Amino acid sequence: MKKKIFVAGSSNTDMVIRSPRLPLPGETILGGEFFMNPGGKGANQAVAAARLGGEVVFCCKVGNDIFGKTAVEQFRKEGIDTKFIVTDSQFPSGIALINVDAAGENAITVAPGANDQLSVADLDRAMENIDGQTELVLMQLEIPLETVSHIAKKMAGKKIVILNPAPAQQLPDELYPLLDYITPNETEAEILTGMSVTNASDGFQAASMLRSKGVKWVVITMGSQGAIVSGPELEEWIPALPVKALDTTAAGDVFNGAFAVAISEGMHQLTAVKFACAAATISVTRLGAQASAPYRHECT
Repeated sequence: MKKKIFVAGSSNTDMVIRSPRLPLPGETILGGEFFMNPGGKGANQAVAAARLGGEVVFCCKVGNDIFGKTAVEQFRKEGIDTKFIVTDSQFPSGIALINVDAAGENAITVAPGANDQLSVADLDRAMENIDGQTELVLMQLEIPLETVSHIAKKMAGKKIVILNPAPAQQLPDELYPLLDYITPNETEAEILTGMSVTNASDGFQAASMLRSKGVKWVVITMGSQGAIVSGPELEEWIPALPVKALDTTAAGDVFNGAFAVAISEGMHQLTAVKFACAAATISVTRLGAQASAPYRHECT
């Protein structure tokens, strides 16, 4: 039975320039195309989950500006419950500057703004009022780590807790046993484990290291190579479908949103990863972050 998904995370406005290649330090490249799209890892994952059939409750913090107001309006249009979104009167909404090259690779700089102000108190108010139909919590690391750790402590054993450790940073050892799932990409897995992750064999070794810290399930996304899943009595590599990538900006976010939906519906972990890979594969063939997230009928 499908349960509600509580997403706690960031909301940004993405300002994207698409050019033949990424600029070198100190270099200016002319002739790019400009797009302005809603983004932020938390928002991207919330929108992806909603489009794929999830019942999503989103908690984030935005500025009292046009970017924040537009974002909240868009979430409502996507069918997302916005009652726990907080408006900050002092800090602006988050902004991301994104360069995308002809191969779909990107370089991103984020000014977090109000995202950095999403506090323990903000989340306490939300968690005290989420209803019994909410069974799954999805988080990322574009909000304070203190807030993420607090949510995990409060929800461990009560809800399914998924952490997408992006952007990558070192995590406190006491956080891992509170997680049901951790979903790094290969770069994030390398930062968390200290070992290079370039193929499936590396991925399984990194997953084993992360599971030894206490997390129950590890899913490592590896771009065009696919994903690996490691958990109790299961280690599996799921190859990616070959496609021509146009923009990889939110592929990981779409994967996580889709994975959360699948788990909330009671899918087996292996089936959930395959479903998430299918959704992420579609997303890389489209421009934009939230704009690239597919709908459920496209993934079946």
